Amino acid sequence: MSAQALAAGAVRILNTPSAEEKARAGRRLAADWRDSEERKIGLAQPPRRPARPEYPALRPPREVPRRKIGPAVEGRIALLHALAHIELNAIDLAWDIVARFSGSALPESFHDDWVHIADEESKHYLLLSERLKQLGSYYGALPAHDGLWQASEETAGDLLARLAVVPMVLEARGLDVTPDMIRKLEQAGDKDSAAVLEVIYQEEIGHVAVGRKWFEWLCAQQGKEPVGTWQELVSCHFRGPLKPPFNAEGRAQAGFPACYYEPLAGTT
Repeated sequence: MSAQALAAGAVRILNTPSAEEKARAGRRLAADWRDSEERKIGLAQPPRRPARPEYPALRPPREVPRRKIGPAVEGRIALLHALAHIELNAIDLAWDIVARFSGSALPESFHDDWVHIADEESKHYLLLSERLKQLGSYYGALPAHDGLWQASEETAGDLLARLAVVPMVLEARGLDVTPDMIRKLEQAGDKDSAAVLEVIYQEEIGHVAVGRKWFEWLCAQQGKEPVGTWQELVSCHFRGPLKPPFNAEGRAQAGFPACYYEPLAGTT
């Protein structure tokens, strides 16, 4: 790997419009980083917005098809399509944090963790994309909304805010809702889709744990109390309420205790 390879490679992925190639390029870069004997992070400036394919069309959330899980395949396709779109955003968010904060004084293990997360998000997208094809559809067949990337734009200048909002709000929300989706898919007889979501759920616990770990590490570096700081940042930068019920068990597995989020339930 060259001195610019990791940060510049992250930017190349962000500038890749094809969702499939973005995911596969992310997996290749992560493998190269793991196998490299001479790691250099380098510096690179990410784009304001990542490149995206022509489809899906981006629309307001109310115009996106409902994700009703049941015997009808259309509802399950809508669910998996929405999740694939979330995972595509998650790929870009992970590589954006690698590139955007490449000039910060951060340990190499910080980059190790985010490369690992980017790799798993790519895997999640490819699993969902393949399952959509098995059901007779594909990513881009339905409209999607662009709300997730707003979290990147809102926290572009503040690593602490980015950690507070992306892994500790958005990904933690995934821990709340995914077990019920798995249960409903199993009830509908779609065990293959349920198995994909089970893989995603287990690995997302680790993503929330990484976000919480580095949030608390950065708070310690800046002499800030983490719980109150997180609540202030979420109230400032996150649009919408923290919606209960919370999956306290899954969040606890990520080392994310209720004293963080319960005081903000339904208030932000």
